[in-house]
Amino acid sequence: MRDQSMIATPTLDFISAKDRLQKIVNRTPLTYNHNLSRKYQCDVFLKREDLQVVRSYKLRGAYNMMSSLPQEQLQKGVVCASAGNHAQGFAYSCKKLNTKGVVFMPVITPNQKVNQTKMFGEGFIEVRLVGDNYDECAVAAKQYTEENGMVFIPPFDHIKIIEGQGTVGIEILEDRSDIDLLFVPVGGGGLSAGVGSAFKIFSPKTKVIGVEPEGAPSMMEALKAGHPVTLENIDQFVDGAAVKRVGDLTYSICKEVLDDMHLVPEGKVCSTILQLYNEDAIVVEPAGALSIASLDDYAELIKGKTVVCIVSGSNNDIDRMQEIKERSLQYEGLKHYFLIRFAQRPGSLKEFVNHVLGPDDDITRFEYIQKHNKETGPALVGIELKSRKDYEALLQNMKRFHVNCTELKPNDNMFGYLV
Repeated sequence: MRDQSMIATPTLDFISAKDRLQKIVNRTPLTYNHNLSRKYQCDVFLKREDLQVVRSYKLRGAYNMMSSLPQEQLQKGVVCASAGNHAQGFAYSCKKLNTKGVVFMPVITPNQKVNQTKMFGEGFIEVRLVGDNYDECAVAAKQYTEENGMVFIPPFDHIKIIEGQGTVGIEILEDRSDIDLLFVPVGGGGLSAGVGSAFKIFSPKTKVIGVEPEGAPSMMEALKAGHPVTLENIDQFVDGAAVKRVGDLTYSICKEVLDDMHLVPEGKVCSTILQLYNEDAIVVEPAGALSIASLDDYAELIKGKTVVCIVSGSNNDIDRMQEIKERSLQYEGLKHYFLIRFAQRPGSLKEFVNHVLGPDDDITRFEYIQKHNKETGPALVGIELKSRKDYEALLQNMKRFHVNCTELKPNDNMFGYLV
């Protein structure tokens, strides 16, 4: 992807950005991960932005842009639109710069995120809940900005935002100069544009790989089209990296500085979150797991190499853990859902449990579906397996005992309605 002979990126002053941020951000560690290194037979280092002050790298870009504003502009106040990490970095920056900030969030934003933003901003910010989604919220925020003569702080598509995020790359290179491959999560493109540019300048031999969630491939589609495109529908699960359209500026930089773009299924992200928690006691949000989740697909390429994965954040709502486990089980082939019409005779359910299910299979959901005429319809049955290989045996038993069933797949419309 990257053509070193045709690089034409904007001038990015990472050194000045690093100076501005020095007393504000944590200089997060670059830690060697024994489990991943053993698994992939290489040296894997994690850049732990999950340990940042606001638990994500977003503080860097927000503070760099805001602290670069003329004092008279800063005194008029600043505005942002975000339901996540950008809002929290913005709020913390407002507190540090003693400036008024207004954060626009969609009405559906969980209270936990609203409260976190207020906590980081203390008395310097006001939260306004507007619109049913980010796009409606952003329109209202920009209108408010113009009407009040304030400054809008975008989440990714601004040179100062990109500069600030790029300091993540500067810190990595200060700790290690022998990096063969760097894996960077991609949402709107601010982090990948900044870090990719830093590596292009200071470590051009490093292969920089951008990683997106499979359900929100906005940078991948932009690179295919030759310009940013607006995706009609996206999976919002990896919320820190799920955007419908990447920035014009971030795209123009990423197309020059990224060597490869890769997509990771949301289920794989969930498995990685659980793996990091169980094996390393590292708590990450879905976007924070993207870079590590991609390593399986690069196992041969990274063998014997020095690899860095950026762990971008850890703002994970504990209420999501059940969904994370569910998506992981489905991805690993250990959870399956069926619509089953049990024979209307005594003992049919007992026969199913005793003869159709394997010794390690477990029913984790059982729910009869009521018809409009109040008759009992088929049962929705969720079955959890101990091993992926038990799936074929389960299907064979259903066939042998003439079980009238339909399997629901995650990409079926009915799956979304019932599961």
